[in-house]
Amino acid sequence: MSTHSFDQALIDSSLLHCKNVTYKYAKTFYFASYFLSNEKRSACYAVYAFCRYVDDLVDSFEQNDVNQSFNVASTQLLQEWQKELELVYSGTPSTNQIMIGWMWVLERYHISLDLPKELIEGVLMDTYVTTFDTFEELYTYCYKVASVVGLMTSEIFRYTDKIALNHAIDLGIAMQLTNILRDIGEDLDRGRIYIPQKELEQFGVTTEELQNKFVTEKFIRLMKFQIERARKYYASANKGIALLEEDSRTTVRLMSVNYSRILDRIEKNNYDVFTKRASLSFIEKALAVPRAFLAS
Repeated sequence: MSTHSFDQALIDSSLLHCKNVTYKYAKTFYFASYFLSNEKRSACYAVYAFCRYVDDLVDSFEQNDVNQSFNVASTQLLQEWQKELELVYSGTPSTNQIMIGWMWVLERYHISLDLPKELIEGVLMDTYVTTFDTFEELYTYCYKVASVVGLMTSEIFRYTDKIALNHAIDLGIAMQLTNILRDIGEDLDRGRIYIPQKELEQFGVTTEELQNKFVTEKFIRLMKFQIERARKYYASANKGIALLEEDSRTTVRLMSVNYSRILDRIEKNNYDVFTKRASLSFIEKALAVPRAFLAS
């Protein structure tokens, strides 16, 4: 498998496309990636674009295809994409624009085939899972759709001790839990509840109350519990940053800091995740740079 057989202009076009996808859909990471070397930055853009492409294969059917079974159609597309991925790993070049960027990455960094396959498995869960009974079930989902991304990018960031990978897993869990808390209202509109059912029961929050989007005292207690757990994962993740190559540390710390601040914004919004979107402005993200740079 090699991109050497491709015209350099084709490779450049692929990497530029991956960069544009990252800029459009992942501005927090795009901003944080400034501190990486050019090669690492391009590789991370290619990984993100790959992950986004997998997501879009499901979302396109979920939102647009009303005549065909969502589950069957999206599953078929993901299976075809996995076959193409396996061919690339076995040495067969691809002409897909995203996959060319992925091939370019694989020439420079060792990313096990198991990782993108687990990502595909995780995204496939959204075709048949709308609720999770326990946190253990949710953790598996978060690992597949987020932690494996952290494991892939860790190979690009490079590390001095494999213990760093455990902390990368925790950062993925923390960020996905943050996404889930921020997007509770939007996910309800899509018929999904990611907060474990047993934890809803534990705090006395009914599905009907969630669907009515009431910010009750019970809901606030539930959110405080969820936020505290996510922060514990961030705390663990931050312990691994010192194990990364020096030129990668600021980027990862910025991702951790700015994403964790979404939890602060949820609190500032009085836990209203139904009518207010917890997000940071560019200025707010920029203000985290000096602290992240010094800490790294």
